[in-house]
Amino acid sequence: MTVYETALGASTPDTITLLGKDLARDVMGTVGFGELSFWLATQRRPSPGETRLFEAVLAALADHGFTPTAIVSRLTFLSAPDSVQGALAAGLLGGGSRFLGVTEDAGRFLDAVVRDHPDPDWDALALDTVRAQGKARIPGLGHHVHKNGDPRTARLYQIAEEEGLVGPHLRLFAAIGRVHPQVLGKTLPLNGAGTCGAVLADLGLPLELLRGFALLARTAGLIGQLAEELRNPVANEIFLSVDTNTRSVAPVEE
Repeated sequence: MTVYETALGASTPDTITLLGKDLARDVMGTVGFGELSFWLATQRRPSPGETRLFEAVLAALADHGFTPTAIVSRLTFLSAPDSVQGALAAGLLGGGSRFLGVTEDAGRFLDAVVRDHPDPDWDALALDTVRAQGKARIPGLGHHVHKNGDPRTARLYQIAEEEGLVGPHLRLFAAIGRVHPQVLGKTLPLNGAGTCGAVLADLGLPLELLRGFALLARTAGLIGQLAEELRNPVANEIFLSVDTNTRSVAPVEE
């Protein structure tokens, strides 16, 4: 008989084991959800400082108001109130290069640079990096609302500093924030989503899963959006504002 080995969940008639621990006795009521999420992804238990910084990232990405992901989740719930999973999935499927995906994009971008420069002059490396990008977008640089600075960014750096967890990805990102005006001729803020990507990369989380952590955080936010929709519905008004203001026009011929 084939045996499938896993360090994650496994069950016998009497016990459930997770990460080598008895789930009921050693995990439930003892390990917080953020800590457990980190542990599941890395299969190593994070330190208290790592847990604090990781959970700060989850909080930073949980909800940003009436974003497209929140609106589509509410509208899907309006259309199919019997399918909360569909409403949540609709919102999560909208996590891409403009919303939520920046976390992974920034982490990957920074890692591609730092992996070949173990002990650099950070400002010089950042200047070379920005110049090499030319007119291409630098993930995590700029924000459509927080023009004068994303409040999440400073707080994440503060927590990382307090916990002694400012690693190469955060150092390079900070240096990009300092030097990019020399190349671009304007000053742009380091946005919170990009900073989250730098944090997650410094924590050693798999780069291929960084968007997954953003989606994990946003799931909590979308549940909040749906809970508020139950208390204070707006989805039908959003739908009607579009439907009642539709104007028929002739098709455009190519």
